[in-house]
Amino acid sequence: MNALRVITCTGPAVAPHLDDLARLRLAVFRDWPYLYEGDAAYERDYLEAYARSPRSVFVLALDGERVVGASTGIPLGDDQAAFQAPFRARGDAIETVFYFGESVLLPAYRGRGIGHRFFDEREAHARALGGFALTAFCAVERAADDPRRPADYRPNDAFWRKRGYVPQDDLFCELAWREVGATAPVPHRLRFWLRPLDAPRMTAPCP
Repeated sequence: MNALRVITCTGPAVAPHLDDLARLRLAVFRDWPYLYEGDAAYERDYLEAYARSPRSVFVLALDGERVVGASTGIPLGDDQAAFQAPFRARGDAIETVFYFGESVLLPAYRGRGIGHRFFDEREAHARALGGFALTAFCAVERAADDPRRPADYRPNDAFWRKRGYVPQDDLFCELAWREVGATAPVPHRLRFWLRPLDAPRMTAPCP
């Protein structure tokens, strides 16, 4: 891990890493809470949509030349209609929202501050582009008593709140995917978290 570094790519510049990113998403999202049974072809298509936007950002964590973590962001107006629709329904101006797609990091590299770096770099990118008032992401909702939930699972809520993000009670989207062991896609509800782009972060540690 001595060669661990973080780099930022925008738009088409990420093309050489797309296959690595697809494999990484498949590996990380297969675990709880997403339990996602995907395929590499779909993942590459999804990532290529980000790469086509000249205003998108990819923050990559590399151990040597190996991609071990990645985080994405894109203006909401350049993203899929499924993510825009809840904001339009609420009357929000989507052109003022910068959307964070996901952050994925292999378990061996967690707890080293890379998660904060992912947010720092994406927020800085949105700020540099100009014209954005909010940053946003969404996360899947799971029942607390779901029997598939690992006993040692720690949700990211405290980390997100420390970053200044607030869960929205009236902003959700629904996406369908095939879970591990399932034969057909099932719908999942995802809640959006928002933060004013220039809001201060908490400095005290979360409990």
